Amino acid sequence: MATQMTDGHRRFLQVLMSHGIMEGSVARTLHRDCCEIHKVYYAHDKLDDFINVVNIHLQPFFMQIRKGMSEDDGKTYYALVNLAETEITKMASDYTENELELFRKTMDAIIVSENGFASSTNILNLADQLKIKKMKKKEAEQVLQNLRDGEYTLHTRCIMEMEQYILSNYQDLVRKCNICHSLAIQSQVCETCGIGMHLPCAGKYFKAQMEPHCPHCNEFWPHEIPEINRPDSQLPSSAPRERRGTSSSGTRRR
Repeated sequence: MATQMTDGHRRFLQVLMSHGIMEGSVARTLHRDCCEIHKVYYAHDKLDDFINVVNIHLQPFFMQIRKGMSEDDGKTYYALVNLAETEITKMASDYTENELELFRKTMDAIIVSENGFASSTNILNLADQLKIKKMKKKEAEQVLQNLRDGEYTLHTRCIMEMEQYILSNYQDLVRKCNICHSLAIQSQVCETCGIGMHLPCAGKYFKAQMEPHCPHCNEFWPHEIPEINRPDSQLPSSAPRERRGTSSSGTRRR
């Protein structure tokens, strides 16, 4: 496999950097456009190979383009993530220590919950528990972007970037999906053997089963089987865009 970084690879990286995270169908369109504009070899099924070339050149900067899945609908996403936590990367954060502590406490609340969500009320109450400096409720609302009544979970990009951190620091609380083997925050869990599955993975796995059984212990699966939304098309779409209702920040509201 060729490892030379071309202008096509550079354009792809620049566009992804400007968006932060990109749906799979959009990334495939971008891949095609970059190759056509810069006369680079293009094959519609070689996006991951194309990205691997970029990742080789990103290694010295402790950055990587990662492929992940939305826990909402099972769609594929690509995101540029930081692999190292150093004093420099800490200083480069756009958030204050207070705001980062609130985010960590919010992540704690999301991970220990049964459904992978934390209520807005609970998050606001966390502002009174900060060790560095207590945060006013109004300040907490601003951090969570005009917080309204609802529930929050971890954004797809946040899970992609912090998967190893979460697995290392919450070993007894989190699990990997038994189907796709990625970190599962929103999941269904077998009451007998304890394995978990993302909701989209469970929906796909049990789709053809009249009576669902755990893929690990074969016991009856007592949960309601999630409906499968239409997966992201393998056909290219028109242009990069951000999903409505989401952002590239750590949490998102449902």
